[in-house]
Amino acid sequence: MIFVRPPSDLEPVAFDAIAGFGEDDLDAAFPVFRRSAERILEAAQEQRPACPPPPELIAAARAALEGSESGAAFFRRWFEPFRLAKRGFVTAYYEPEVEARRAPEPGFETPALSRPSDLVTLNDAPLSLASGEALTSARRLRDESLIPYPPRREIEEEGAATGSIPLAYVADPVELFLIQVQGSARLRFPDGTARALTYDGRNGWPYTSVGRLMIERGLMPEGAMSLEGLKAALRDMGVGPGQPGRRLMQKNRSYVFFRVDESKDRALGPIGGEGAALTPLRSIAVDRSIWCYGLPFWIAADVPWESEAPTHFARLMIAQDTGSAILGAARADLFFGSGARAGALAGRVRHEADFHVFLPKKDPSP
Repeated sequence: MIFVRPPSDLEPVAFDAIAGFGEDDLDAAFPVFRRSAERILEAAQEQRPACPPPPELIAAARAALEGSESGAAFFRRWFEPFRLAKRGFVTAYYEPEVEARRAPEPGFETPALSRPSDLVTLNDAPLSLASGEALTSARRLRDESLIPYPPRREIEEEGAATGSIPLAYVADPVELFLIQVQGSARLRFPDGTARALTYDGRNGWPYTSVGRLMIERGLMPEGAMSLEGLKAALRDMGVGPGQPGRRLMQKNRSYVFFRVDESKDRALGPIGGEGAALTPLRSIAVDRSIWCYGLPFWIAADVPWESEAPTHFARLMIAQDTGSAILGAARADLFFGSGARAGALAGRVRHEADFHVFLPKKDPSP
């Protein structure tokens, strides 16, 4: 069994050698770790399976739930910090809060779809294509054979998602596209009620960044790229069937499905790949083929997290999520929270960062 596959050039460091570590509120980070610890000890099913936790992390999780140490004492006792030699890169994400309708009506005609009945997730044995692509989901036929699931265009234009039903309707394909990129949403209806959507699988095709395509095609300068700018540019291009903005979005063949989530945990926040509710500015998405959920990371970068102007960000984060575009050891997506302000700031984050990973000790004795 493969537990964690860290890079070979990790450099051990002392906690006191990490700039800012002594100033962070580790008592605020500790409950976030404890939320992961509960999942680890329950061996709870993960929404998007990652490397399984090593025995040392399981022991640390048990200590977190049974002990009475402060956050600072706990992390110092149970973990060893290592600096990732290669400078990393961070982006950010958020939970959209958008207007929606339960039935289609003018101005709200784009459905958020449930998981299809014939969709099979292939985390351990991806479907390999002659093109060299590996699909992490597929369509299961009646004879139990597997074929590629239809890409975004066919799902949108031909209704190719078998047995999938609309959970709600949002304003346009751009709104749905951004909800799918973020992986969750809180929908608000005219009667004042709300409905939480949680990720429930994807069609398995590799993720393609539409923002990157726009930059490469000269449709938007890299320095001007932001979430609001991307949405506006796509709408200006036209997002009706066959229009340029819609065709550009369909270059991302990946398509995400949802479920309505009324669980107790979902009330605390959007649910990450681990299955735990995420905490703003403490939860991160990591590469699940390298890291396991629950690992603490120290991330330092100058990013626009307090306002549109970049300021220094340095704090302990817990790996509780993953994403198709989050690839590499020194790569993370910072969860910024919910709503329009979180989205406006998250959409501006594309910055280099310094990474430390805290690996669990084999011998936690003082």
